[in-house]
Amino acid sequence: MVDLERIKKETFEKLGLSDSNSGVFYGKWEKFSEKDAITVKSPIDGAILGKVSVANAENYDKTVASLKKAFAEWSEIPGPKRGLLIKNISDALSEKKELLGRIVSLEVGKTNVEGQGEIQEMIDVGYYATGLGRQIYGNTIASERPEHVLYEKFLPLGIVGVITAFNFPSAVWSWNSFLAATVGDTVLWKPSSKAALTSVAVMNVIGKVLEKENYPNIFGLVNGRGSSIGELLSKDERIPLVSFTGSVKTGRHISSVVSGRFGRTILELGGNNCAIVSEKADMNIALKGVGFGALATAGQRCTSTRRAVVSEKIYEDFKKRLIEAYKKAKIGNPLESGVLVGPLIDEEAVVNYEKAIVRAVEQGGKVLTGGRRFKNESKGYYVEPTIIEAKKGMEITKEETFAPILYLFKYSSLKEAIEIHNGVPQGLSSAMFTTDLREEEIFLSSKGSDCGIANINTSTAGAEIGGAFGGEKDTGGGRESGSDAWKAYTRRMTITKNYGNELPLSQGVTFDL
Repeated sequence: MVDLERIKKETFEKLGLSDSNSGVFYGKWEKFSEKDAITVKSPIDGAILGKVSVANAENYDKTVASLKKAFAEWSEIPGPKRGLLIKNISDALSEKKELLGRIVSLEVGKTNVEGQGEIQEMIDVGYYATGLGRQIYGNTIASERPEHVLYEKFLPLGIVGVITAFNFPSAVWSWNSFLAATVGDTVLWKPSSKAALTSVAVMNVIGKVLEKENYPNIFGLVNGRGSSIGELLSKDERIPLVSFTGSVKTGRHISSVVSGRFGRTILELGGNNCAIVSEKADMNIALKGVGFGALATAGQRCTSTRRAVVSEKIYEDFKKRLIEAYKKAKIGNPLESGVLVGPLIDEEAVVNYEKAIVRAVEQGGKVLTGGRRFKNESKGYYVEPTIIEAKKGMEITKEETFAPILYLFKYSSLKEAIEIHNGVPQGLSSAMFTTDLREEEIFLSSKGSDCGIANINTSTAGAEIGGAFGGEKDTGGGRESGSDAWKAYTRRMTITKNYGNELPLSQGVTFDL
């Protein structure tokens, strides 16, 4: 048995955490306040990990003011030097990787491997951003006027607000923050109230690097509930861009508020991800890809596989083998060796899981395996990974339930498979398992997947940092992390220079004095 209390004590001591932690950072930590503090419970056993105090209007404003002041200095530092600071931050995170990964596991229930992977992703994004510091490029454009130069440059926006979800309590913040900082922005972080301790631990590490390097405080932290601090951030005209990860409902509200003041948003909202399994698939790869996609992080990834559409020619064999794989999956304390499926985040998530299964059965679905709470010795929030044989038109399959529930469909033609695949409001990640070149090209064409991310012979879950991450439809349309996603954190300036002795006007216009 894993001694959770001992792990907590050792981890807290080495990361500077305690039973009572300030949740507000603006170059220094605000004093802890018991008033309206967040009580953090571990989903592993329901035990209280500690408390994190939340921001009020006064220290929220103090944090934003400090970031605005820092921006004036930070934005004037050359890009390569900004990138070098992010590298140093990544080095510091690397030194604390194991400890930070444990906090992620304790607080949100990820397995030890996934907790460590979360921190490694932050580190990798930081190194990616280091290189970006030398690649903040613009375009030179042919001018229609003689002795004129026409070009573009990308300049920092100012303060970027980043609101993150519990399921990736630090990595998604780094996707936004490290890129934004490298292009010259400062960043205000409002983490999920379900992952407050992770944010404090991360900022503890980063704050020490900023102090040591004698740079301005470019990262601020304001813990608090969405209805109060999230609302302040969304309405704040000092924050030109808000990046939000979370529910479609909340995303719609934030989008409306921010656009109402002509601000910008990056939205990463719902995912109802589907994998098509062709009769021409490599069966072992398909089983592993669908199984991992549905079970990883207990189905609490934005990219979790929630629907599998399988060719009728291999359906029965695939179903049988997938059920066998599910029954072998080890459920339990995520810090124990060999555990694949840890807990859901809280009791509400378990109730939503149960309600979804009831609705699925009422709508004609058949539970093939799972479907109940998982009983073990702890008081944590565990459920059985579930496969439900589904029919076309079941409304529940068009919704995202953050739990390990996989809906299994049968198809007779590729056209039918794509119709089922695309027949949901969300459009984040997608996959097709096939060895047929024609099938995969159709899936990757305008006639195929309508998602922002498409995969061939690999899972819907997970994405490499080098590619732009995000989706279409109700997923929000935003892009984060790699490719040219960095441009979202900048403002574009189009520049015209006349180096001649005359002033020729565009479009052949003459204007004589």
